[in-house]
Amino acid sequence: MSEAKGETVVIKKYANRRLYNTQSSSYITLDHLAKMTREGVDFKVLDAKTGTDITHQILTQIIMEEESAGGEQMLPVSFLRQLIGMYGNSMQSLVPHYLEASMDNFRTNQAKLRAAFEDSLGANPLAKLAQQNMAMFKAAASAFMPGLAEPEPEPKSHDQEQDDEIAALRAQMAEMQKKLDKLAKD
Repeated sequence: MSEAKGETVVIKKYANRRLYNTQSSSYITLDHLAKMTREGVDFKVLDAKTGTDITHQILTQIIMEEESAGGEQMLPVSFLRQLIGMYGNSMQSLVPHYLEASMDNFRTNQAKLRAAFEDSLGANPLAKLAQQNMAMFKAAASAFMPGLAEPEPEPKSHDQEQDDEIAALRAQMAEMQKKLDKLAKD
């Protein structure tokens, strides 16, 4: 999808439950809307007949589908019970602001943790140990399965070794980032 970030995409929901993206002039699904949300695309869902903004209902529907998709659930039962208990409570009007601020704080802390992790990985002796363990694993695997043996590389200079180590660490960081993103998404 090529929706531009910054402008609100209008989605129309028709009586037959179909969703129509007015920007791309195409019918979409709730999965498309979930993807747009993850990508930071701002959208508004309007009832096609009445023009009523039903974005909240659609986002809630997406959450319900994500929670029931069979994977790991993000919202614990105790949280859901507490949330339901807040409806009709005198504090109900404060809950949305509190939850929004908490989520913003969580995202900020997640970004700081990710940056700190990436900064510390370069000086981390555990990263070097992991690299050595991988080399030992490859050597052991090639001893048991000679077809997997890689040709012996030419000796490298100290700078080349450091560059290779940095590239390997970046690849490991990218893989860990994918896992973190997947955990955050799930």
